[in-house]
Amino acid sequence: MFPTIVAVSALIGGCTHDFEKTNTDPNKMLVGELQPYGMFENLFYTTAKNNQQYAYYWCNELVQFTACTPMTAQERHRYKIADNQYSSIWSNYCTKAGNAVHMYKLADKYNSDACKAVALTLKVYLLSNLTDIFGDIPYKEAYRGDEGLDHPVFDSQKEVYEQMFAELERANELYAKNPKFEKTSMDLMYNGDMKLWRKFNNSIYLRLLCRVSGRTEMKVGEKMQQIVDNPNMYPVFKSNADNATVRNTGVDPYYNQFRPLDVDKSKFTSNSYILAEQFLKMTVYSDGTVNEQDPRLTTWATKRSGVDDWKGTISGCLAEDAGVAGKDASHLNYEVLVRDDAHAFFMDYAEVEFILAEAALKGLISGGETAARQHYETAVTASCQKWAEYEVYSKVKAPINDENITKFLNSHLAGWDNEQNKEKLICEQKFLALFWIGMEAYHEIRRTGWPLLTIGEGTFYNNYQFPQRMAYCSSTTGTNPDNVAVALKRMGGDNTMRTPVWWSKMAITGTFPVANPR
Repeated sequence: MFPTIVAVSALIGGCTHDFEKTNTDPNKMLVGELQPYGMFENLFYTTAKNNQQYAYYWCNELVQFTACTPMTAQERHRYKIADNQYSSIWSNYCTKAGNAVHMYKLADKYNSDACKAVALTLKVYLLSNLTDIFGDIPYKEAYRGDEGLDHPVFDSQKEVYEQMFAELERANELYAKNPKFEKTSMDLMYNGDMKLWRKFNNSIYLRLLCRVSGRTEMKVGEKMQQIVDNPNMYPVFKSNADNATVRNTGVDPYYNQFRPLDVDKSKFTSNSYILAEQFLKMTVYSDGTVNEQDPRLTTWATKRSGVDDWKGTISGCLAEDAGVAGKDASHLNYEVLVRDDAHAFFMDYAEVEFILAEAALKGLISGGETAARQHYETAVTASCQKWAEYEVYSKVKAPINDENITKFLNSHLAGWDNEQNKEKLICEQKFLALFWIGMEAYHEIRRTGWPLLTIGEGTFYNNYQFPQRMAYCSSTTGTNPDNVAVALKRMGGDNTMRTPVWWSKMAITGTFPVANPR
């Protein structure tokens, strides 16, 4: 088992104000006694497991991949989210980022450039999620309680992104030294290969550049073009072999997130985890004469036993309508997603190609529509081929082969020539390719506005509006009120889910399109 790690770094906000206390249990190890590799193992694998947990529990429900309609105890699809849930998300990312900071300090102490680089990559990965979920966060003054900064200032999201970019640049420089990662067996993603970690770092860089591309003051095109033009200086993913995938063994402690939660098949295939109509509308097409299906669908999901057709529930429906809405609904594919050795995903090659497709289409990088189409079709192909590896675990065999991928690329669902709005096509297929990858689909839909979601009658908890962020938890607002107040004023709203984050479509345009505006 991993050693229990107790962070001694300062707080980022307020929900983790007991986190710097040491633990006196003689069976537990304190971070000050660890070398950086001891920090890496716990930090990396708990982050990977959280990606799986957040994908199914938060992201899937918010973006209408799934909807837990029959259970009033789980109403995220209705946007009923409590303060303790905000607190849990905030504390989780804060805690792990704090451990990444401490890993960096230990790596500096023990002269390990490899661990310093990895620590920076993981820190940015974690804090990018925190800022993208909540908005403004402490960054410059975070984790500096030993300097007397117990109530850190919240940086604007623009400032947070600038600091994250600087740290990714610094990590890239460290990786360029080709330092040696001593404990290769600890790394079930890249086996300590710093060249692959460098690609991951710079692919995250592209992800975050894309995230803020709607803000012209960030001059994203210049940096993206520099990355594209200098592959030796900024290597990024070039194939699925580069994917940031944690290949769990199924042997304790390297197992799927759902094993310790005791999510057995009967629970996972119950009405708790059923597909939403929105998801099926994007993956199944029929006009009476033509019937088409996304080749990845049977790897992601299965039909209800005894039901011939795919059926989805109504996300955001009223509680009293749930029984009808969810009747015979299809569910997620347990055999693929929840076996003990199911893999965890940080980022895929397909996402890089979707980023380049959008950038080329918008003129942020060279190539225009011709290059955009090439990047787009490469991205769709890569996503399909990624999931082809997992089709073997599915009870229903629907091979994802070259022939079926070619059909998909010529279909009404994904065909370049069949969609006039190319930006919509790129964004929607990227959205689907982000399935089961942490919170990424939630981040992307707020950035692009695609796909158009249906806001149900049961979403009155958030005034029938799609959640643009999570609210700061009461512990943070209570312990650091002045800095929270400044942050909210700068963000232009109240501490609710309706205040948009700085890079979002809502913040930039003032609107967030939905399929059924009220």
